Amino acid sequence: MCGIVGLFLKDKSLEPQLGNLLSDMLITMTDRGPDSAGIAIYGGSAEGRAKVTIQSANPGVDFEGLADDLEKAGIKAHVWIKSTHAVLELDVSKLGAVREALEQIRPTVRLMGSGESVEIYKEIGLPKDVVARFDVRAMGGTHGIGHTRMATESAVTTLGAHPFSTGADQCLVHNGSLSNHNNLRRELIREGMSFETQNDSEVAAAYLSAEMAKGKDLGQALTGALDDLDGFFTFVVGTKSGFGVVRDPIACKPAVMAETEQYVAFGSEYRALVNLPGIENARIWEPEPATVYFWDHDKAA
Repeated sequence: MCGIVGLFLKDKSLEPQLGNLLSDMLITMTDRGPDSAGIAIYGGSAEGRAKVTIQSANPGVDFEGLADDLEKAGIKAHVWIKSTHAVLELDVSKLGAVREALEQIRPTVRLMGSGESVEIYKEIGLPKDVVARFDVRAMGGTHGIGHTRMATESAVTTLGAHPFSTGADQCLVHNGSLSNHNNLRRELIREGMSFETQNDSEVAAAYLSAEMAKGKDLGQALTGALDDLDGFFTFVVGTKSGFGVVRDPIACKPAVMAETEQYVAFGSEYRALVNLPGIENARIWEPEPATVYFWDHDKAA
């Protein structure tokens, strides 16, 4: 099962509403996957700054004094705590160093995502509870993706929840199942990728990150996935400025898209889209099998 949603805003006036709109879309998909839920919000940061989202099973301990401990390690960061997650805002040049510092001073925290734009929040529980826990409705941004999970291939854990992020400002949500993920995982490990779970969707995210690291844009990486990934899948992917969708050649998983002058939206079912502004005038279609769709704010400019 699982339910996935995505929203790419073309109209800047809607940006303050991104979290609210995306939350409603995700909650509507609850009965497709009540085990866990997650959302990635792309909201940007000040020039030269970056964000790192971390999660802790014991936030009262791990987040206490974190800013001071990071400064002792040579990293000045602002820390915003949101329930079991915290967002660290720091100089972009410190992204690599902060990972190493966290391994030393807070070895029990888990990295959810990092980059100049993205924040990722995911936990066990119903979408309505996850959304409320992290106050997602109050978040603005340019685009975002979300997932509500029915665990069929791995345990119900925070790390097993979607989105999966394996590169700066890159993340993926997936509905389906891959058959060659173990072989591909071994190949990607040889290329230097690392994995936190046995989830096949994390392999798909790592594959796209590896392909984009070779110089491909999101559309080219998704095109390559059609040849290199076996199984059935619908992917919705986010990058710093882009948003993409691709389905496998059989396209057995449900999917619907809508586009207006204000936005592009994706949902596993049409009912996820019905409350979007101007949906009655949108172009509605089912994404074609083995066809890549992607939009990019930078290229549009």
